[in-house]
Amino acid sequence: MTNQKTKAMTVAQIETFFAALRAANPQPVTELEYTSVFELLAAVLLSAQATDVGVNKATRRLFPIANTPQKMVDLGLEALESYIQTIGLYHSKAKHLMQTSRILIDQHSGIVPRNREALEALPGVGRKTANVILNSAFGEATIAVDTHLFRLGNRTGLATGKTPLAVELALLKRIPQEFLVDAHHWLILHGRYVCTARSPNCKACAVSSVCQFDGKLG
Repeated sequence: MTNQKTKAMTVAQIETFFAALRAANPQPVTELEYTSVFELLAAVLLSAQATDVGVNKATRRLFPIANTPQKMVDLGLEALESYIQTIGLYHSKAKHLMQTSRILIDQHSGIVPRNREALEALPGVGRKTANVILNSAFGEATIAVDTHLFRLGNRTGLATGKTPLAVELALLKRIPQEFLVDAHHWLILHGRYVCTARSPNCKACAVSSVCQFDGKLG
């Protein structure tokens, strides 16, 4: 996926890039629907290899019944699966969500921890999910590199790298502090709706003037 010919954006270009994204969407938020940190954790856990739209459809039915770790445990694995069976990999996700709920009850008084190590110790929660929780729930300047951010970083010259971690570290280093908290959402939304994988919509791109992609369309 990495384009070795892509030039790195300059500091000035990165400033322009994020200023344009901020102007278009001053207060970006995740498209996952939630009303508590636990609901966000559950939704992100369910969203792996699934769309936010699909997850939202399931959680609109699930969360009114089970929106806390204790209620999730009380619901039981079989019933939980019935609520999320429209989501891919729902068997393993249900198992992880149930195990996570029990750990939150037993080790964290039912509260989602604001700690990377504790978050990544939860079943089904890796670095990317922990970054989403830390950023969206707690307002920390973290970057969760999914397929969109990995593609966008390499394609635009914003932050290149051969692994998601390499791109994450490059983004944290190169994005100006004033944009860092919201950068995760801006980049995901831009990759999801404009800078798409197969056919980037360069004509409608607000940041095409600074993008280093050598295959720009328009």
